[in-house]
Amino acid sequence: MKEKVILSWSGGKDSAMALYELQQSANYEICSLLTTLTRDYDRISMHGVRRALLEKQAESLGIPLEKVYIGKNATNEEYEKIMKDVMLKYKKMGISLVAFGDIFLEDVRRYRESNLAKIGMRGIFPLWNRSTGDLAYKFIELGFRAIVTMVDTQFLDGSFVGREYNEEFLNDLPSGVDPCGENGEFHSFVYDGPIFRSPVPFKIGATVLRENRFYFVDLVPL
Repeated sequence: MKEKVILSWSGGKDSAMALYELQQSANYEICSLLTTLTRDYDRISMHGVRRALLEKQAESLGIPLEKVYIGKNATNEEYEKIMKDVMLKYKKMGISLVAFGDIFLEDVRRYRESNLAKIGMRGIFPLWNRSTGDLAYKFIELGFRAIVTMVDTQFLDGSFVGREYNEEFLNDLPSGVDPCGENGEFHSFVYDGPIFRSPVPFKIGATVLRENRFYFVDLVPL
């Protein structure tokens, strides 16, 4: 019997690989994609992707989408309260597992597991301790397609935003930058691949610099 699981979904490549691995295992039934959006911008938090594209993504995946809204200046306490309420809703439905696409950040994993344990739920991490280089190339070899939607200029210059996440992109990364962006170097939006029924259509829009540090490219739905 398959275990029911919620997947923490950012719309990016690590989420997509986690979903792929869960589906390949045949041990899990993914009941919902859980995505945090910043209410003030109506976009995926940190990734900067429009809600409309997230919805098209979930539609192509054929999985229900749970949108969780936070304010742009939300504190950790506010965020945790909102997430706790959402998780308790699913727990009442008999779901006690939440999957994440984290790969090696121990403190992030401990934070997630600690918060879930408080309400009697558990986290699973399908990509945990995998080589990020291997994951990056497997993502591409499987036929996934993604656009880099944000870069942190503390790690990369602005020319990397808006690029296709492919072998050329990986080859151009400076030494010390994780190929999966696990340290927050960049974020992405996956628009096609083996888990999708059809590609998510969009066009590249304007690029903006936020907080004098983060470059975002606007992806415009078609």
